Amino acid sequence: MPKPKVLLDGLAYVETPRWHEGRLWFAHWGTGEVVAVDLNGKSEVITREAPPALGWAIGWLPDSRLLVTGKELMRMEPDGSMVRHADLSNITTFGWNEMVIDGRGNIYVNSINFGFLAGEPPESEIIALVTPDGKARQVAGDLAFPNGMVITPDNSKLIISESFTGKLIAFDIAPDGNLSDRRVWAEGLIPDGICMDAEGAIWVQTTAIHTHSGRDDVPVGAVVRIREGGEVLQRVEHDRAIFAAMLGGSDRKTLFLMAAEWRGIDKVNEAVAARTGQVLVVPAPAPGVGWP
Repeated sequence: MPKPKVLLDGLAYVETPRWHEGRLWFAHWGTGEVVAVDLNGKSEVITREAPPALGWAIGWLPDSRLLVTGKELMRMEPDGSMVRHADLSNITTFGWNEMVIDGRGNIYVNSINFGFLAGEPPESEIIALVTPDGKARQVAGDLAFPNGMVITPDNSKLIISESFTGKLIAFDIAPDGNLSDRRVWAEGLIPDGICMDAEGAIWVQTTAIHTHSGRDDVPVGAVVRIREGGEVLQRVEHDRAIFAAMLGGSDRKTLFLMAAEWRGIDKVNEAVAARTGQVLVVPAPAPGVGWP
């Protein structure tokens, strides 16, 4: 694989990339911004009303209204105002991290369900479903730091990053949106924001990096393209941590990578202020499919 090129630089923490309406959109953590950028590097701040902290994601309803997670699941109205989209307070009060919306308009959100940055011990972490009628319920639990999610093009499977175990976990999706048949899709990773391609492979973060291994002969950041079971097909390396991946472009064969320096939990504010965040691009061997 060729080395990635920098599309956008000088950012805080960049996460949850999504290809939408001809541009890459992403959550600009630490600024409260949702940003969109085209393939020429021209960027636009869509809103500054997103959460100012870390740990939130974006997505769209079938009518293209923007959704934003955080303390609550919020929706941006045509006038730019943010309103609560659904009440999930009976499921958890810790707020919501990642989000994926399937082809039927079902919204899956997950919660780590504990104060990670405050150093609190992990609890039983969850996935919730918000159906198109606005009703919410928990559909999975006992996860170890749930993170990025993908749904297959036929709406039949959800695959989620379980960051604390280094696994990708797969579920079958029932017609009513419930999740079942939990199983390991791949392991031995450091999964965060992921994406799927037309050959059924997933781009995901790997353990073969300096931060994880302490070795000087491996890069600071890397993602791999893997098949179910963990076979590595391709690898992309970079000089800083890669937090998320997304396939986009007119043919969905441009791999976007969200990168920044990771200086540890105790130095998150310092890292955000340092503005080491980047959006990278590199050609991919297969186009993106499914959701997000």
